[in-house]
Amino acid sequence: MGRIAIFTDDPGWHGKQLSLAFASRGYTCDYVSLTQCRFAIEPGRQPIFIPGFEHALPDAAFVRGVPGGSLEEVVLYLDFLHALKAMAIPVYNDGHAVERSVDKAMTSFLLHNAGLPTPMTWVLRDRDEALRIAEAELKQGNLLISKPLFGSQGEGIRRIEKSTDLFWLTGSHGVYYLQRFVHCEGAGFSDHRVFVINGRAVAAMRRRGKFWLNNVARGATCELIDLEPEMVDLAVKATTALSMDYAGVDIIRDREGRCTVIEVNSIPAWKGLESVCDVNIAGLMADDLITRKMNKNKPELRVAAL
Repeated sequence: MGRIAIFTDDPGWHGKQLSLAFASRGYTCDYVSLTQCRFAIEPGRQPIFIPGFEHALPDAAFVRGVPGGSLEEVVLYLDFLHALKAMAIPVYNDGHAVERSVDKAMTSFLLHNAGLPTPMTWVLRDRDEALRIAEAELKQGNLLISKPLFGSQGEGIRRIEKSTDLFWLTGSHGVYYLQRFVHCEGAGFSDHRVFVINGRAVAAMRRRGKFWLNNVARGATCELIDLEPEMVDLAVKATTALSMDYAGVDIIRDREGRCTVIEVNSIPAWKGLESVCDVNIAGLMADDLITRKMNKNKPELRVAAL
């Protein structure tokens, strides 16, 4: 029986679903916090210490959470993921994929560089210039979203609607991320989440928010939708642009009917999605990790022709 490390500080429902999925495929899972790992560069021992895996590294690692902290702390956590991959341990999603998506500036750049529609965005260090950009957008009748460079589930996000809101311009340790607000089609507030695994969209839902943030964690409701070809194409291309094994891709259809990619999540939740669909997402990801990454180096069995 193989062993898999699930990196998380809060296993919860998602950790349990992953453990059940891997158990049914012959693997045990250990929940591990990246805060408890360390490097030990000493003769005669493995260079990375993972609690519970002192005598042998895991057969694979599934990343369900990367803790916040100082820049040095976050870099160290990602270093552990990079090190495991360098030692031929499959990491799902790997450190590079997590880096690309956790950094909203790089996500916006990579989406734009791949030719995908994404909102107009400015990321800069100079607060005076950030204020100038915001004032110019407001004068043109546009609203802005101010986000911390690192964050999830809507934490620290503000919508700038009028000049007095500029007081709340969010700076993430002195870095300003401004994005033009996209008004969705129809009444109210909504966007779409497409879940992609190994380059294939497996399920999608519409999220209807109580206000302009459509996060399920902020009270948004979920509705099952068909996998529309246009959204599927954008979601798959966005996941490819950020080199992810799996992702939750957030897409909004604006008042003119155009689709825009607003976020790509490398550690997405799927409880809300599974509440409206009959797809076993944890099982699909377990199958993908095992068959595509863990078994790829195993020799093929060949039967001689009689």
